[in-house]
Amino acid sequence: MSFYYINEKIGSILHGTLTKICHEKYSHKLHNIAVTWINYDESSKQGYGYGINSRKKIYPASMVKLVYSLAIFNWIENKTILRDIQVDKAIQEMLQNSSNDATSFIVDLLTGTTSGPSLEKEIFNRWKYQRTIINDWLNNLNWEELKDFNCCQKTWEDRPYGREKDFYGTHNKNRNAMTTDGTARIMEEIMQNISFNEKNINLRNCLFREINEQSQYNNNNSQINGFLGEGLPQKIPFWSKAGLMSEARHDAAWWINKNQSKTLLVVFTEGKEFADDNHFLPKFSKEIYEFMN
Repeated sequence: MSFYYINEKIGSILHGTLTKICHEKYSHKLHNIAVTWINYDESSKQGYGYGINSRKKIYPASMVKLVYSLAIFNWIENKTILRDIQVDKAIQEMLQNSSNDATSFIVDLLTGTTSGPSLEKEIFNRWKYQRTIINDWLNNLNWEELKDFNCCQKTWEDRPYGREKDFYGTHNKNRNAMTTDGTARIMEEIMQNISFNEKNINLRNCLFREINEQSQYNNNNSQINGFLGEGLPQKIPFWSKAGLMSEARHDAAWWINKNQSKTLLVVFTEGKEFADDNHFLPKFSKEIYEFMN
């Protein structure tokens, strides 16, 4: 059973929207697109929506940083690690500016591991066991949407080396893998279900982005240009986390509509054509927003 109500009308709109914006360039690439679209009435905690390829496991690029942020929130909540200025700064940089250095620090904190040269077999086995702690935590949440998630790898400016490269395995078979439904569940948890207070980092604040000309054109790390935020009106209340690499362009976005209803839209796209396309995601969010408003 899904964490959101399945709505066939939303499904029809979603299929129609995809067909409309893909009919020329990407009509043969629909299997390379995964979407979860959920709407929430003003006072409702549970949304209604629809997914297309929404349980397909896809390399998430920087979307995995949403998982690591929720994990660090829980580690702090349970006093497994101590919160300090460095932790706060790293979480902010990881989410707001998608810093890979900050992400590396957070993964080390969560798992008690560090990067470095290759390790001897027995030591490497212990190291690998530690690095799967985040996956164990995800499994213990018992959220159906997170089944078979793999979130144990760092993110890189270039590529992994040493023990990190060894950990990826032959043909990178151990690389991270997520779905749009699971990503939406994590985003909903952050935006709807956590009561933030001064004792822990406010993840919601870290994901907030201003949509205006200054933020879009003067900040290369805005995660708005070429992503879902670019297709929305300026100054709309907006939160998001994007992911981009040579073979993927993803985004998870949450915004508030004119009638105070809320929209959660997660889109994963695979392949170099999508990765290089700055227009597909903005077109998609523009269509969804106009339907809702």
